[in-house]
Amino acid sequence: MAPKKIKKERPAVRAFKDFYHRLKKNKAALVGGYLIIFLILVATIGPFLTTDGVNEVNYTQKLESPSTENWFGTDHQGRDIFTRIIHGTGYTLLVGFLSVLMGGIVGTLLGIVSGYYGGKIDTVIMRFMDILLAFPGILLALAIISILGGNFINVIIAVAIFSIPTFARIVRGSTLATRELEYVDAVKALGAKDSRIIFKHILPNVLSPLIVQSTLQIATAILTASGLSFLGLGAQPPSPEWGAMLNDGRNYMLDYGYIALFPGLAIVLAVLAFNIFGDGLRDALDPKSKK
Repeated sequence: MAPKKIKKERPAVRAFKDFYHRLKKNKAALVGGYLIIFLILVATIGPFLTTDGVNEVNYTQKLESPSTENWFGTDHQGRDIFTRIIHGTGYTLLVGFLSVLMGGIVGTLLGIVSGYYGGKIDTVIMRFMDILLAFPGILLALAIISILGGNFINVIIAVAIFSIPTFARIVRGSTLATRELEYVDAVKALGAKDSRIIFKHILPNVLSPLIVQSTLQIATAILTASGLSFLGLGAQPPSPEWGAMLNDGRNYMLDYGYIALFPGLAIVLAVLAFNIFGDGLRDALDPKSKK
């Protein structure tokens, strides 16, 4: 009999299994990951499963308490709160993902260029980042919104801009450490171009802290965007964005608290999910935790 061939796992599959094994050690992070998957499913599939219109006004059933017909009750215009939260999940996640993606790309490029070239380039870029970091995130976003105007797209731009300095500083620090490694000097000696060194040898080494920061930054982006919408500077009525729903329900909080309760709980759930998942990612991607 011919000996059985042992099937070898691909390096990528093995690396993912090792990563998942380390992530499983943090039960809270695992729960956060499952919650994120759940929120994504709700955002993509949920709107097709609801029967009521997201902006369907029915004054005959306004301000009704939660019931079997309207699980989360109805607002001051008779709109089903549960349906609006389901539809608002997509808006909230879109703000979080797009703003962090935009801010992450720009911040990563600035951080790598600053850390790799150093000198005057580093000084100019980092001083500009320091100026942006001097403002608290929500105040910087408010300033940008006041210039651009309050709407959904401008909220994404504002949150992306205040995310740039954080990414730039993290990537710069990792780049400064990576560029001093011996293999980078060897690649330079072989005549490799700067672009090749940056994207093939330095960028892969800064991905771990970048991924962790992106996850945590999404939570901050969601909270900031919801705060702007609550202040009337973000998504405008009748948008089902959660912060805008909080703004709609603030005048009825004493007598009909559920109008603001459920959007608020949705924001807390999303922010908590990304935060605890980000903490777990930090531990799972930490080289010191590998065994």
